[in-house]
Amino acid sequence: MSKEKVILAYSGGLDTTVIIPWLKENYDYDVIAVCIDVGQGDDWEAIKGRALKTGASACYVVDARKEYIEEYIWPALKANAVYEDEYLLGTSTARPLIGKILVEYARQEGATAICHGATGKGNDQVRFELAIKAFAPDLRVIAAWRDDKWNMDSREAEIKFLEDRGLEVPMKKDQSYSRDENIWHISHEGLELEKTSNEPNYPHMLKNTTVPESAGEGEYVTIEWEKGIPVSLNGKKMDGLELMTELNKIGGRNGVGLVDICENRCVGMKSRGVYETPGGAILYFAHRMMDHICLDRDTYHYKQQVSLRLAELIYDGKVFTPLYDALMAFVDSTQETVTGWTKVKLVKGQIRAAGSDSKYSLYNEDIASFTTGELYNHKDAQGFITLFGLPLKVRAMMEQKVGEGRAIAESKNLKKRPTE
Repeated sequence: MSKEKVILAYSGGLDTTVIIPWLKENYDYDVIAVCIDVGQGDDWEAIKGRALKTGASACYVVDARKEYIEEYIWPALKANAVYEDEYLLGTSTARPLIGKILVEYARQEGATAICHGATGKGNDQVRFELAIKAFAPDLRVIAAWRDDKWNMDSREAEIKFLEDRGLEVPMKKDQSYSRDENIWHISHEGLELEKTSNEPNYPHMLKNTTVPESAGEGEYVTIEWEKGIPVSLNGKKMDGLELMTELNKIGGRNGVGLVDICENRCVGMKSRGVYETPGGAILYFAHRMMDHICLDRDTYHYKQQVSLRLAELIYDGKVFTPLYDALMAFVDSTQETVTGWTKVKLVKGQIRAAGSDSKYSLYNEDIASFTTGELYNHKDAQGFITLFGLPLKVRAMMEQKVGEGRAIAESKNLKKRPTE
């Protein structure tokens, strides 16, 4: 009788390297590792070899970088979706795609379960499992960290598990940050970050970003946009992968996109993480510049509300939901005229606007200029203010008539100014 097959989301990191022998020892599964390349820059041949050495019967490497950028990053960018003011959703955007691909391989291999290495305290367990439920509600999910047979409570315990079995440990003890990396960002958790009173050890931690104070004198970056999507960098047409790769280099050497945040996880706790998003930070800043000149006031203000809700949906792993599709349809409609170019200057961790233009720009110099022109008569503002302020005037008239109420209001809000 053949063994049951389980698909393991395999990164080659500490958790998933431990999970392969753990699954075989505790459940005697036929473990099939699936590595999903969303731009980690890893040595996939070495990782594939590690999976097979630790007991996987097969290991697949899936290049999903193009799909990740076009179907997950670009929508978040077009929406200006930012979680809790600072987090650009690097891990959050990738997890639903990974979950979807795991289901595809589970169907292909005839597996009965999918296993992941996300901890029981984290967001990723939610994101993976919501994607699996959306595409394969019949498949069983094995979450190792929540399993009764999992007896490891720390990264040190996992390292000892591998050492006791003579298996390769894929990290050094003094480098045991919990990291997630893709073409959009890299995150760091653990070690000194577990105390909010500690300053991050940036020289020891950072992989893609120069510490801002050590960056050079800065440089300019020009991006061309078509319907809210970046298509050219510094005058050179590029596909998404080329553009992101080059922007990460540029942003990284200028120290931009570095965030230290204590965020609210969807499972109810706060966690602290440091994020490197050099290219992404440039794109978000530059895209807002395009929105500012191409969207009218009402549309832009309502899009701000939609952006907040979409950020929450993406963070919580609710990408494959009707609400996400509906809100993204709105966002896509706003981006029909977001075409043009933006220029920014990067200086020691900062991004500054340096000009923008679009044939769809709603900025009209004849109206905005301090010089009086034909399109705007200063005297027209008088009637506008009269009507705009009518509710205030009517209320003030009522309070004057009442007398006492107005006197109280005046005593609270009006101050006597000294006379000379």
